Amino acid sequence: MTQPTFADLGLADILVRAAEKAGYETPTPIQADGIPAALSGRDLLGIAQTGTGKTGAFALPMLHRLSLSGTDRLPGKPRALILAPTRELAIQVAQTVNVFARPMNMRYAVIHGGVSQHPQVASLRRGVDVLVATPGRLMDLLEQRVLTLDRVETFVLDEADRMLDLGFVKDIQKIAKLVPETRHTMLFSATMPREIAGLAGSMLRDPQRIEVTPTSTPVERIDQSVLFVEKGRKRALLAHLLKQPELGHTIVFARTKHGVDRIVQHLQKSDIQAAGLHGDKSQGARRVALDSFKSGRLSVLVATDIAARGIDVDGISHVINLDLPNVPETYVHRIGRTARAGRSGAAISFCDFEEVEYLVDIEATTRQDIKIDAEHPFHNAEIATSKVTYRKGGGGRPKSGGQKSGGQNRGGQNRGPQGQGQGGRGRNEGSAANANAGMQKRRRRSGGGGREAA
Repeated sequence: MTQPTFADLGLADILVRAAEKAGYETPTPIQADGIPAALSGRDLLGIAQTGTGKTGAFALPMLHRLSLSGTDRLPGKPRALILAPTRELAIQVAQTVNVFARPMNMRYAVIHGGVSQHPQVASLRRGVDVLVATPGRLMDLLEQRVLTLDRVETFVLDEADRMLDLGFVKDIQKIAKLVPETRHTMLFSATMPREIAGLAGSMLRDPQRIEVTPTSTPVERIDQSVLFVEKGRKRALLAHLLKQPELGHTIVFARTKHGVDRIVQHLQKSDIQAAGLHGDKSQGARRVALDSFKSGRLSVLVATDIAARGIDVDGISHVINLDLPNVPETYVHRIGRTARAGRSGAAISFCDFEEVEYLVDIEATTRQDIKIDAEHPFHNAEIATSKVTYRKGGGGRPKSGGQKSGGQNRGGQNRGPQGQGQGGRGRNEGSAANANAGMQKRRRRSGGGGREAA
């Protein structure tokens, strides 16, 4: 069967040229199936992971339909609304929208917490065609009557399962009631738990369902290993590994914001250049860190799980879990930052006594045993033995070295909110604690099964 081109999908010539200029050679499966359906005006339910081209799948037909509607641009009344769960994803979606909107002389704005709302308000008052927003900041500005949604023609909900994890479902339902019932709606999610299926049922009318299954899951393409190490020696082990020449572009995941800062300080004292990314960083500092990492000027990025979804960085060779997550799906999300676009990658996980239970859960969810790497100077054989004992015993957190059982926060990586907006109600727009709590809740309701890899 001949691979379709963007011109074959029915898009306006100006959008086809913009796609070609931006390096979009051929449509991805979600684009090839989704764009014609969206152009016809049919609601769309897309089940697709990050990196499948879903932003183009909704942005291109959205802009095409806006160009044909003939409505004027008015202050504070966007014609299209895209909701994204985190500020990083909102910014990335807006950048893609801009690529296609600029040649069509359409304006866009992106609003999110973590920065002053005043420039965002100014953009809205000048009038925009497309608004990309996180739910928290959007609700703040709606309550301040900075904008209304009564002229929205296209409504897009991106990464709906992440919205659920972060506790935004009620906000989404409120927002949906403010958008005209005649709107065109597209909902995208990496997975389809019951709650998202219910949300889709309430928002979409006779949608076309498009499910994109990758040729191989990220887990299958990634060389995974686990290193057993005492908790207090993890940072020393990390510095040891990062000095190895084979480690290139690397993301290091830590459980807490304070932990990220301590790791970066330790690496810098070890003459390893690294930057931290978490919700307490200013928007400017976060953007500098991401841009430096994306451009290759910086080879090590240390992050909380705010970077696990939606941040699309090419060429990541290694993911290091300095702290193992207590939810297996979070592990899969993390390591999915490597092995993108058909490349191979490596995921290295540190495991201390308190994390053995998490490791066993991860292996059960991914249905594979992660190979043990004992060829490092910090290997702790007692932890390795405790894993075997735990699996045979079927439960009970291993204890050793005077550590307290259950010493970690089972609710997630941070007790406090991550990424609260300035000048508003401080809504949480990136809380990994809420994310993990939501995942745990869904796993309990479904009998503890893991979600599809994302």
